Amino acid sequence: MPKPLALLALLRSFARYGLAAWALWLAAALPAAAADDRILVIGQALSVQSTGAPGAVTPLAQTVKLPDDWAVSRPRFEGSVWYRTSFDRPSAVDPHELMALYIERVCSNVEVYLNGNRLFSGGSMGEPVTRNCHYPQLVTLPAALLQDKANLLDVQLQGHSLERVASRQRAGGMSAMQIGPYALLDDVYAERRFWSVTAVQLVNLALGVLGLVMIGLGWTNRREAYLGHFGWLCLVWALLSARVWWRDMPWDTGVMEFLFCTGFAPLVALAVQFLISFVGLRSRWIENALAAQWVLLPATLLLAGPGRLFLMAGIWYAVLTLEVLGAIGLHLTVTWRRKRQDFWAMAALLGVVTALLGLEFAFQHGLLPSPGLPMLQIALPLLFIGMAVRLLQIFARALRAAEDGRDSLESRVQEVTAEIERNFAQLAELRVEQVTEKERKRIAADLHDDLGAKLLTIVHTSESERISSLAREALEEMRLSVRGLTGKPMRLADALADWRAETVSRLGQANIEADWRSPSEEVEQLLPARDFVQTTRILREAVSNIIKHSGASHCKVRCAITERQFGLTVQDNGKGIPLELDGTLDRGHGMSSMKHRAKQMQGQCLVESGPGYGTVIRLTLPL
Repeated sequence: MPKPLALLALLRSFARYGLAAWALWLAAALPAAAADDRILVIGQALSVQSTGAPGAVTPLAQTVKLPDDWAVSRPRFEGSVWYRTSFDRPSAVDPHELMALYIERVCSNVEVYLNGNRLFSGGSMGEPVTRNCHYPQLVTLPAALLQDKANLLDVQLQGHSLERVASRQRAGGMSAMQIGPYALLDDVYAERRFWSVTAVQLVNLALGVLGLVMIGLGWTNRREAYLGHFGWLCLVWALLSARVWWRDMPWDTGVMEFLFCTGFAPLVALAVQFLISFVGLRSRWIENALAAQWVLLPATLLLAGPGRLFLMAGIWYAVLTLEVLGAIGLHLTVTWRRKRQDFWAMAALLGVVTALLGLEFAFQHGLLPSPGLPMLQIALPLLFIGMAVRLLQIFARALRAAEDGRDSLESRVQEVTAEIERNFAQLAELRVEQVTEKERKRIAADLHDDLGAKLLTIVHTSESERISSLAREALEEMRLSVRGLTGKPMRLADALADWRAETVSRLGQANIEADWRSPSEEVEQLLPARDFVQTTRILREAVSNIIKHSGASHCKVRCAITERQFGLTVQDNGKGIPLELDGTLDRGHGMSSMKHRAKQMQGQCLVESGPGYGTVIRLTLPL
């Protein structure tokens, strides 16, 4: 079965069988001891409305059935009622066994007399009356006062009329009485007290702590307003549930009923605000209406007066329930339209809440028999806890997403920071390069304008041919240096043409045959100006060594060009490098300078030579 259909079937089953299951559980769990033949169940008694002594019961007494619900038998009566009955000690009970009286419900307070002797008082019988409506009563029957036959049992019940309380469960009344062994009735008493009082205290204590946690989360995450609303909702409900187990009130019943009833205005306001804020909605009109309701509800209760408290409270409960149902409908509608994943989970929880509110409304107006236990005060907090767990899951998921987003943002910031640092370093390098380039141009201009002009003057005015020749060589070297400082990259084909012209000319002047071969196809690669200068100097040094030292008659120059590499090979047929000079090869023939220049260009310069075999110089440079 699909998940949505399964949830709907669950809700229908709850609505159909929930009340029946609750009634069967009560019948199976609580009155189980009554089936024992050692327990005497008293289902009727003589009753009279009186504040006198126990002896005043008999003259005006009327027989009433127990349980006696004042909301039905005397809805407008406020005060004290005496119940009298007589009983014999159960024959099945051992004469030495301790006996007890168990009364499942007394509202609001009770005193018990056995054979004219007061045995028990539940607290204050005058205003403020002790509220024992949810507390079962177990009274020990002393053996010294208990007779085998015709024991007279008088019970004085102090209660309130239905019209003067805000809830039907706090109207006067008393259940049937059970008399039997103390050990047997004590188990029934303990179980009833746990479910009626202790369970409510435990569940609402947990709810109050959870509410404080949710309020703290909402305070630290202001954008998630629904967390704060839900936290205050849990806390207010836990405080209102105190009316179940709080027996000794500081003020009289009318004041306390008024205060507790007034507390439902902020409770419903928080519930509505939570439901609409959870789906991201906000309405000033709704907020103002809920705020006005905080004043309107107590004002109408005061105007109606304490004699119409139940009627006015019933009207307000109906209005407040409709408000909650309307907020639930709006919440589910928006969630469905937005196709949120938590729709079915929230629908199931809110569906159960709706069913509980409907059952409570039916109990309050007598449409269904009361279960006798504070069902709403137990079941609703459990649903709140389940909803809180769901909210914490959603919050944790959002927190994890935020953490992932923060980590991603931090990573991105680090990447951007590193990129900025790289850009800054590049800009700094560029700035240094620009400054260096500017300085190079300045030096080149000084060399060209000052030193170049003076060398040119020497070339043209010197009477010595040697000085003119040296000045001309210096001028060429200076021009080459200036080109390296200021020149732009040049085409490799143009560089090859310049090198060929110079090399062939120099070798020809020295009567050495030159054989230069370079690629015939057009070469498009560019050669940086500094690489051109360094290569020119290497080639000049090689040619100078051939002319001065080799004694060669023939020289071959070969050029090889690939996409990433340029190679230049210079080979002569001279006498080669003598073996005795091998140790001083780099110094004597300028080889060290050639290798150093090649290394500066990330290339290499290799020399191969042997006596009588000539010399081969291989220059390899990256392009």
